[in-house]
Amino acid sequence: MAVRSTFAGLNTMYRGISTNRLALDTVGHNMSNASAVGYSRQSVNQAAVMPDKIYANGTQQYIGSGVDSLSITRARDVYADKKYWAENGTQKYLTSRENNYGKVEEIFNDSQDTGVKNAVTEFYKALSDWSTNNSDVSERVAVLEKASILSERINRSGEQLQSQITSLYNDITANVAKVNEITDNIVALNKSIMALEAAGGSANDLRDARDNLADELSGYMSVSISEEKDTSMYTIVCNGATIVNGITKIDLKMGPRDDAGNVIGMHNKDYGLTDYNIELGDTGVVFDPLNGTLAAEVDAIAEDKKYIDKLADMASFLLVQFNGQHQQGAGMDANNTTGTNFFGDNKTIYTWEADANGNYRTVATAYADGLTSTKYLKKDADGNYIKNADGNFEVGITVAGSGTATAEELKGILAIKALAVNPILNEVDGEKKLAGQAWVMPPSITDPTKPESETDMTLVVANGTADGTNGVLMSTLFNLGNTSLNSTTCSIGTNSFESYYNSIMTAMGVDSAACKANLQAQEDLVEEVEKWRSATSGVNWDEELTNMITFQQGYSACSRCLTTMDEMLDRLINSTGMVGR
Repeated sequence: MAVRSTFAGLNTMYRGISTNRLALDTVGHNMSNASAVGYSRQSVNQAAVMPDKIYANGTQQYIGSGVDSLSITRARDVYADKKYWAENGTQKYLTSRENNYGKVEEIFNDSQDTGVKNAVTEFYKALSDWSTNNSDVSERVAVLEKASILSERINRSGEQLQSQITSLYNDITANVAKVNEITDNIVALNKSIMALEAAGGSANDLRDARDNLADELSGYMSVSISEEKDTSMYTIVCNGATIVNGITKIDLKMGPRDDAGNVIGMHNKDYGLTDYNIELGDTGVVFDPLNGTLAAEVDAIAEDKKYIDKLADMASFLLVQFNGQHQQGAGMDANNTTGTNFFGDNKTIYTWEADANGNYRTVATAYADGLTSTKYLKKDADGNYIKNADGNFEVGITVAGSGTATAEELKGILAIKALAVNPILNEVDGEKKLAGQAWVMPPSITDPTKPESETDMTLVVANGTADGTNGVLMSTLFNLGNTSLNSTTCSIGTNSFESYYNSIMTAMGVDSAACKANLQAQEDLVEEVEKWRSATSGVNWDEELTNMITFQQGYSACSRCLTTMDEMLDRLINSTGMVGR
């Protein structure tokens, strides 16, 4: 029989001791990182060593040579990771959108008496009271005061939305810098992992660090991440653009930029601010992140601009339709002032017109020599003169400009900023120029079915100081709207001013509630995905303690066996042939 190497048993036990010690070290590493974010549980993959060959009784036999550690691997579920990267982006998108809704709701602040809704209600009440008490000075003053509050709050809301948009651009700039920092670190880890694993090992802790960065990056944008089989490096793609490709990457930058590379943005006159793009490196190509915080901030800017547009529609209604009705009345001053704008200034005609592309906006045409008014007798569709309830004939006012004309488009914030009570109404005794009375032509003495004159407008008179007919029409237009109007003739269509504002707030509330509900559902989904990942990668204390005892006992058993073999060899080497001495 062939005799096995004298020291073969020692080598077998040494392998057992070394492997169990390595396993114990790994258990300790797991328990030490049990609370570390993104840590993946590691384990030692053990396998029996190739056996030794011996011959016994004329046959070839194999005897085990112990155990060895093949590798140290981490527990990771790539499918769970991909699912997390997709759902995390959606959660961060909804979180950012909900945050923006909260800020917009604070801007309009309808739960308090300092919001636009309260100003709308108070202005309508003042209009109603004035229309029934036209000669009461206090009622007229109240109308002007409430109108000033309303215009100030609409302006303030517009300015706060501007500030919110500017703040969002600042956040985007900071987040773009953060994304570039993350991708820099991923590229650095790609290089380190490739270098360390070139000899065949697995850089588990570096891989965890890289996956943590991938988790963070997925919160900013939609990402598709794949690992190259040969190099173990990540390739990260977003919306068709390769952001990271192994050891190379492309930075995101804010634009547009000038020839020197300085960010200059795009001045947006309609919203009174500077717009910016996210661009791919120096290509000038606009980058769409599709999901995550960056996409939410881009979408929030577009939505906040829509709210500015809605406020501009409200301002345009007051500048065009409400002014138009005020111009039809007569003031209580000595001249029975007529053809006067309630909002804006008294040298400008405000109209709602379509541009060359068919988009409607307010056009403010200012005249160097101011405005003039002309009276005319109103007729119905059949060409008959219209009588009022008192038997007088109704008179209308045509307003025209005089002198050099300068036209300006008022869109967005420009329409809002144009909204202010006409300065002439705030002069001393300016409240007397509030045009609450109606103009009428008395009937002819000889033929009451006809006006006193069809051509002599000097016979037109204001319908008495107590008359508030035009004030009633202004109040009705403000509160009930006008069914004869539409989107081509009025910025708010057939809606009343109050109902239009309420529709804006209702839509915002619905959108905000839907976003909140979607966010809650998404948070629940992400939580389930995290549990899925944790079930695979997380450190289980019970399991680790069990492994610790197992490897400790294995280490002790191998050590004891090694000691026994050592004693046997000691007896063999040092005591053989010593008998009788």
